[in-house]
Amino acid sequence: MDYPEILHHGATGGVTGSCHQLLMDAQHSLLIDSGLFQGAETSADGKSAADRLAIEFPLDTIKALVATHVHIDHVGRIPYLLAAGFKGPILCSEPSAKLMPIVLEDAFKLGFSRDQKQVERYIKVIEQRIIALPYNVWFTLHDSEVLICRIRLQRAGHILGSAYVEIDLHYPARGEKKRIVFSGDLGAPHAPLLPAPKPPYRADILVIESTYGDRLHENRRTRRQRLESVIEQALANNGTVLIPVFSIGRTQELLYELEDIIHRKNTVNRPSRPLGEKGEAHSRFQLDWSSLPIILDSPLASRFTQIYRELEPFSDSEALQRVKQGRNPLGFGNLLTVDSHQAHLAMVNRLAQTAQPAIVTAGNGMCSSGRIVNYLQAMLHDPRHDVLFVGYQARGTPRRAIQSRRRLCGVRRRALQGWCQNHYHRRLFRACGSKRIARFSYAHASLAVRYSYRAW
Repeated sequence: MDYPEILHHGATGGVTGSCHQLLMDAQHSLLIDSGLFQGAETSADGKSAADRLAIEFPLDTIKALVATHVHIDHVGRIPYLLAAGFKGPILCSEPSAKLMPIVLEDAFKLGFSRDQKQVERYIKVIEQRIIALPYNVWFTLHDSEVLICRIRLQRAGHILGSAYVEIDLHYPARGEKKRIVFSGDLGAPHAPLLPAPKPPYRADILVIESTYGDRLHENRRTRRQRLESVIEQALANNGTVLIPVFSIGRTQELLYELEDIIHRKNTVNRPSRPLGEKGEAHSRFQLDWSSLPIILDSPLASRFTQIYRELEPFSDSEALQRVKQGRNPLGFGNLLTVDSHQAHLAMVNRLAQTAQPAIVTAGNGMCSSGRIVNYLQAMLHDPRHDVLFVGYQARGTPRRAIQSRRRLCGVRRRALQGWCQNHYHRRLFRACGSKRIARFSYAHASLAVRYSYRAW
């Protein structure tokens, strides 16, 4: 076998379950991500999600796991990886090192046990395995007479801590060097909160995700205007806007944009114009953004949001400037957090029975479990309420089923596709000079990147 070589254990026939093995030589390999499969997507052998939790590939040559970011479809199978006998370190960025124990604690409780002692032992093992790497600094993983392996993480702009991975391999005996780049999930240059990713200097082999690689999305200003307009139209019915979101990444982006809308509305001190699909029926409606409740009903998302605040130095210049101005983009006055289950049920009941306009963000993002399910069960039948989808919907999930219908049980559903970030791969990697782009789709990849090239 000619090395390096790449094996794919997930995210090739669908979007979720990212897991890729870089074979450096016969004795040494590296694992990039170990994520859960979600929805009805099947692996190459046709197994369902329930049948794809166990680790079915040999671990004897795997020297380390590199986590590109902490979304569950990239790290959710780490508990199963450890149970299968993996003994190596877990390499990730410094922010991801803060976030990962929380993500994996939740995954362990859902998949293994809620016994607190077992959870604490498990998290202790995770924390001992993690090696936090600063961005843009080379880390030597292996150094011998036959193989030298160095790893460097670069900002990917997807969520806090996300990274694309540069791997330099040097084979001294044959005088050959190779650089392999794994993109992870990429954020757009105009995404809020985080600095835009910069292209790698070069790559001999590029493995890149391509969920939205076949389309261009609207710019951030247009997207924000649409978000504002959609919310005003939806709330003209004196109902609730339900936004199913993932607890990390999308939640914080939405809060950031909502705070800015409220700030601008308060600054210009003018009410929203009358809106409504039936003209006169809603002609007297004026949305008071200054008193509009923004409800974050997810304890896990609340914990992640707090870490976003603590890791403020990793934010982009715009976010830092807002903080200097005395604003609190992720902890503003309109934001209400719901922690206990009892308080959650009370909130669902209140919003279902009253005519108070409100925005609710709750997990999970695929509507397959979590608190959003209770909101949907209580409100889907009532046409006053709206469901707003942002981002990707995996096949076989309730969210995909709702998204595919124009109307469902009375409630309207709306989608803002502009919130899908991953669309500018060719521009991002234009400067690579890569000699090969793999003929498969990496990470979030609903459409494969099926071309290779010698130069852009």
